[in-house]
Amino acid sequence: MITRLAISGYRSLRNVLLELSQLNVVCGGNGVGKSSLYRSIRLLADCAQGRAVRSLALEGGLQSTLWAGPEVFSRGMKQGSIPVQGVVRKTPVSLRLGFSSDLWGYAIDLGLPTPDGRSMFNADPQIKAEAMWTGEKLTRASQFAHRRGPSVRLRDPAGAWRQAYTQLAGFDSMMTHCADPSDALDLLLLREHMRAWRFYDHFRTDAEAPARRPQVGTHTPILASDGADLAAAIQTICEVGRGDWLAEAVEDAFPGSKLGVETERGLFALTMFQRGLLRPLQAAELSDGTLRYLLLVAALLTPRPPQLMVLNEPETSLHPDLLPSLARLIAQAARETQFIVVTHSPALTRALLSGAAAREIRLEKELGETIVRDQDAAPWHWPER
Repeated sequence: MITRLAISGYRSLRNVLLELSQLNVVCGGNGVGKSSLYRSIRLLADCAQGRAVRSLALEGGLQSTLWAGPEVFSRGMKQGSIPVQGVVRKTPVSLRLGFSSDLWGYAIDLGLPTPDGRSMFNADPQIKAEAMWTGEKLTRASQFAHRRGPSVRLRDPAGAWRQAYTQLAGFDSMMTHCADPSDALDLLLLREHMRAWRFYDHFRTDAEAPARRPQVGTHTPILASDGADLAAAIQTICEVGRGDWLAEAVEDAFPGSKLGVETERGLFALTMFQRGLLRPLQAAELSDGTLRYLLLVAALLTPRPPQLMVLNEPETSLHPDLLPSLARLIAQAARETQFIVVTHSPALTRALLSGAAAREIRLEKELGETIVRDQDAAPWHWPER
């Protein structure tokens, strides 16, 4: 389980450190930084795929994702006696992300490239430093992999350091280039741990949504991020022995209803029988809220639970009457998986906090900066450049 999450220099998250539990509910008003927090966790996961630089490019490049305020706020700025203004920068421009658990920790520092007149890629962000360590705290003794610029060093089981790379490109991560089952097993295991994180964000439910159309069906223990394989995921849940859980989740939200899966020429189609009807409804006939709820059911009852699942505004399109059922479903899934739920809904927040041992992470904003209310975290150490 991730116990600490650190973000520095990403959009409004100038310096945020979160203490996490098994079920975490991120809430707050519009514009306080909830979406930025969600995106930063996705960006951290992309590091394990070697896609961090590419993901930043899709967001408009490093410059558009960096904290836009001053490096520090003076006392006068905070008190309002002087206007917020730029100050002389004392540290390099950086975007830093990291997490730790009782087993492992990882942090990355991205910055501006050194100008090269021979290259047209001078706007690309570069990985300046990376570190991996054992336990919750980064120290010289706990570190087993360290990257500074193009140089990567790894520590062997006896405690001796060896040089793994001397010229690693600024857009390549040691996560993808140095993981090896023979002499960097911990690095490999941590990478696979992060690659297993799962994200669900605003399933499509419009008339042309993939989940409304029959799709080729194969065993689907993990619902796709777009929900296209919903029917196959539902059938997989039934065949691996979680059919009772599925029936309970549907009954809890839609009393008297049952799901079914029809197949024709390899195409799977979801159906739903509702009390009082003479025939089952096809997925194309379901309301947006009903379809979205069923997509969440398929995601949460996965037969292959991840170590971390992040849900971004799962209440979208759902009637308020469905939120208690959704909260119970998330609490049930949290017995096997760590959750971070980002929500705008006070009703879902209350239901999650009252029905399980959940941690509330309430975000607020001061002078354009996201802060975490009522949470005192221990100091965090970033890898040296």
